[in-house]
Amino acid sequence: MKQDMPIERLDYLPGLKRQIYQRSDIFSYSMDAVLLAKFVTLSKRKDQRIIDLCTGTGAVPLLMSLRTPSSIDAVEIQPVLAKLSIKSMRHNNIHNQVNVIEADIRQLQKTVTYGSYHIVTCNPPYFPVTAEKGKNMNEHLSIARHEVLCTLEDVIKAASKLLMAKGIMALVHRPERLVEIVTIMKQYQLEPKRLQYVHPNKNKEANMVLIEAVKEGRPSIKVLPPWIVYGEDHTYTKEFKKHYE
Repeated sequence: MKQDMPIERLDYLPGLKRQIYQRSDIFSYSMDAVLLAKFVTLSKRKDQRIIDLCTGTGAVPLLMSLRTPSSIDAVEIQPVLAKLSIKSMRHNNIHNQVNVIEADIRQLQKTVTYGSYHIVTCNPPYFPVTAEKGKNMNEHLSIARHEVLCTLEDVIKAASKLLMAKGIMALVHRPERLVEIVTIMKQYQLEPKRLQYVHPNKNKEANMVLIEAVKEGRPSIKVLPPWIVYGEDHTYTKEFKKHYE
């Protein structure tokens, strides 16, 4: 049986100020990536160095580029995703600001300079590989969703190596892994400073957590008001829509 050819498409990101190339056979950008790009602390300075790990098709750097003029490196291990990301940066005319790097985040020492970044962001694979999960037939989806090529510890360890003292790591993940996230962050000298939960609606538990940590920071954390995505009419709440779009 002949398989259908993957369909490439050009989609708008929320806010309609950036477009992103995606493909029908590859995991598309998610709300998680959009919220991470809006959550991370950025400045209007041009001299900050930013790096996004596990960038996929580039949603996080595409949106961060609207908030800062600083240069952004975007690391992706899968060649097909890296190529789509490069295509998106050129389409949006920000290829001089966002540099896409096809590489393994566990082996960046020959590609970038450790200890030179002010900010690291990451929307990583959420789920550990088990006997039952993580072996999807679609390799691209498996790598995006499960810790096939990098674990949570790999991500946090890489961020710690990349950051200079007092640099910031911003991460989006699943709430059920929060204790593990904080434990590993502290192991690698990253002190959690800001935390925000995202709930599907006011009656449901959080299904997403945003966390920001400072390298060699002092213990002290702020828990921000949660985001409630959907109201009783099953559309975005007024507050969330204004923030998201």
